[in-house]
Amino acid sequence: MSDPRRQLPAVDALLAEPPVAALLATHPRALVVRAVRETVDAARAGGGAEPPEGWGSAVVARAERLATPALASVINATGVVLHTNLGRAVLARRAADALARVAAGYVALEYDLDRGTRGSRHLLCRDLLVELTGAEDALVVNNAAAALLLVLSALARGGEAIVSRGELVEIGGQFRIPDILARSGATLVEVGTTNRTHPDDYARAIGAATRLVLKVHRSNFQVTGFTTEVPPAALTLLARDAHVASLYDLGSGLLFDLAPWGLTGEPRVRDAVASGMDAVVFSGDKLLGGPQAGILLGTRAVIAACRSDPLARALRADKFTLAALEATLALYRDPEAACREIPVLQMLTADPDDLRRRAEALAHALPAAAHAQTVAGASEVGGGAFPGAALPTWLVRLAPSGVSADELVARLRDGDPPVIARIEGDHVVLDPRTILSGEDAGVVRTAEVALGG
Repeated sequence: MSDPRRQLPAVDALLAEPPVAALLATHPRALVVRAVRETVDAARAGGGAEPPEGWGSAVVARAERLATPALASVINATGVVLHTNLGRAVLARRAADALARVAAGYVALEYDLDRGTRGSRHLLCRDLLVELTGAEDALVVNNAAAALLLVLSALARGGEAIVSRGELVEIGGQFRIPDILARSGATLVEVGTTNRTHPDDYARAIGAATRLVLKVHRSNFQVTGFTTEVPPAALTLLARDAHVASLYDLGSGLLFDLAPWGLTGEPRVRDAVASGMDAVVFSGDKLLGGPQAGILLGTRAVIAACRSDPLARALRADKFTLAALEATLALYRDPEAACREIPVLQMLTADPDDLRRRAEALAHALPAAAHAQTVAGASEVGGGAFPGAALPTWLVRLAPSGVSADELVARLRDGDPPVIARIEGDHVVLDPRTILSGEDAGVVRTAEVALGG
């Protein structure tokens, strides 16, 4: 018996089929040819059988998938506000508008309009950051790990950096503080124990090779019980007495006091600067609510050293990051406007009664097959901020008959638009806290398809 794979159609033959030929009027030829070849390759890998829907339909479906942007927009119904896998902070409208503005034309990124000469992107956002935090100077790079790498390279390369064992954290994606230290050219010196570190531990470790004392805020986990750590202000004095630099890796970048909403324990940026640390680094796309960025605050001498380090060019932020960050920071000049207009702050400070009304309206709009109910629940901050904190919310619980929770969450994820939900117990739940204004209709549409209309 002959191998069915020998009967597979040629690429040119499939390109001539009417449904495939019609694609050439709306899609680039290269994309259509790729869709044909991948369809044939898939059939070959499956033994050579014709796709159940026919060659033409299979090629059309593959071409449509190839033409769809890989960075798909999704609806976050998980209730995790800073969902790392979903892009963390949603930008404020002003920040999104700033992105569109700089994308549409030329901008004075490295051009001094007053003098008509070359300027520096490193000066952008600096004045706003100094104004809002009380720091002497500031620098923006492409993410917080980059900011940490840069300041370690500038201040501690070839020397030792001292850090508590209890602060040797993994920051996500298997990237760890010791790895960044090693890459910077600094030698790690661990002091203290996992749960307790005292000032004397640092003092005994400081020697001729010491260049820097590093404090890392444990933003993504909690250590409770028999614990102690050296506060930033005390560590600053210890470093100054030893004539070495001090650095505080703050993590999430909190500028807005969230204590009135029950969120405590996360140090604020202004307090970290006031502790006297020579340098403070944090993320732009976490509690700050801006774009992915690494923000470095510090003394004029430290920031100057970082600007002149060769890594500064490799790690520099682009015009889009700087435009969105500037627009976000400007909102913080008016705390009420920041809380109202920055989506992260808006979600974290949402009124539970409003969330209940939204949940009830969404449950009512969903198809009857969803058997939707509103139940009390909890949201998460996410992004390694406020670990263990539970935000009171109201959930829409789905209980369709004949569909498992795993199957339903997959169907929602495969919808148009994709809805990313979570499973709690044996049910799929939707949290209105992270469903943006105007997205409810998309959730209903996807649910209708997932549940068969």
